[in-house]
Parts: sequence; C-alpha cells; structure tokens
Amino acid sequence: MLHVLIFGIVEGITEFLPISSTGHLMLTAKLLGVSQSEFVKSFEIAIQLGAIFSVVVIYWKKLISGSKIWKQLLVAFLPAAIIGALLYKMIKKYFLGNNEVVLWSLFIGGILIIIFELFYRQKEDAVDEIGAISYPQALLIGTFQSMAMVPGVSRAAATIIGGLVAGLKRKTIVEFSFLLAIPTMMAATALDLYKSAPVFRAEEFIFLGVGFIISFLVALAAIKFLLMFIKRYNFIAFGVYRIIIALVFWFILK
Repeated sequence: MLHVLIFGIVEGITEFLPISSTGHLMLTAKLLGVSQSEFVKSFEIAIQLGAIFSVVVIYWKKLISGSKIWKQLLVAFLPAAIIGALLYKMIKKYFLGNNEVVLWSLFIGGILIIIFELFYRQKEDAVDEIGAISYPQALLIGTFQSMAMVPGVSRAAATIIGGLVAGLKRKTIVEFSFLLAIPTMMAATALDLYKSAPVFRAEEFIFLGVGFIISFLVALAAIKFLLMFIKRYNFIAFGVYRIIIALVFWFILK
C-alpha cells in the first residue's frame, strides 16, 4: 500500500507536466524494486484515470458547454485510438517495462523541447480559444499525441508542442491537452482492463482504487501549478529536467 501511495503521488504530479507520467511510474517502480508484472503494467495505465478525473472536476462547465468541443476532442483522439488498437500488444510487451526506452525518450525529448522553445515564436493570429480550434488543427494535435505511446515521450509534451505548431496560444493548447486526456486515457484504461482485469486478485482492485484517489487529489494541484507556470515561463526547464533525470537514472541503473 505504501508503494501505491507513492505511485499515486508521482502520477498526480507528472500526468500533465511535459515529463512523462508513464516513464516516471516505471522508473519509480525500478527504484522501489517493484517488478514489471502484468498487474503493475496495467496499474501504471489505469492509475492515470484518477489524474484525468481532476480535469473533469475543474473543466466540467466547459465540457457541457456544447457539442463542438466533443467533436474536436474526438477528431484529436482518432490517431491514438487507431494506432493504440493496432499496436496494443506490441506496446505493452516491448515498451512498457523497458527502462532503456524510457530513458532515451526522456533524454531525446528533453533536447527536442529545448530546441523547439529556443526557436518557437508565437504568431500574432494564434488561436486563443478552444472553441476556435479547427478540425485539421485538432487532427494534427492528435497525431502528435500518438507519439506518446512510447513510454517517456510524454502525452502532455507531444500534444502541447503539436498545438503550438498548429498555431494555438500556449494556454489554449495546455487546456486542450488537459481535456484531450479524458477520452485518450479512458479508452486506454478501458482497453487494458478489459484484457487484463479478469486475472486480477481482489486486493489488486483495492490498490487501483487507492491509487486513483491519490493521483486525483495531487493532480488537482498540478494542473493549477502548470496554468500559473505557463503565464511566465516556457518549457525549457522541463527539457533540462528530462535530460538530468535520464542521466541520473542511467548512472543508477548501471
């Protein structure tokens, strides 16, 4: 249960920051000596639903404001849905639990974030409202998001950079990234639990429930932090952090 509490805190902090929650959960498991069993792999997917629920609580008014936002989210969700359905077995077998993949993704992703931020300049006509996001822009954002199926890439980083490339203002894409997490992680969790839950023991469902609650509570604070952070800073600090954490774990895991 102590491990579950730690995982819940790590997930809540990292889900919406551009540093990869899945990667951090896998590295946390390594530090705690928790083997990457089928349940642990499923736990690392399902626990993210708790953090996602915090978005529903914060943005419920926007979610019920009209059908257009759901159409935008559906379009953005499609690339990940298609690729995830096709590559589910390969991703879970070869990528989840593979610390080498995580560390390289964190390291290379950190470099790319720094390079992108150094050269990125926001356009004057950048989209400043979620409702103004076009369907082609939503599809481009969703295509970027699908890259995050590789642990360590970071769904938040991929969607935010995709949105900036598509011509959205930083606050707009950050909030759209929050909302896009809802269908994406609900689908990923539902697919995994459908395939894996029948073999879980009763106490493992309790672990999932506790992890869900902890990650939900911590994620509420993490969302508010990120919204304040982007008002003053870009993501270079997160890029530097990714590089440092990758190097540190390369040293630890040797």
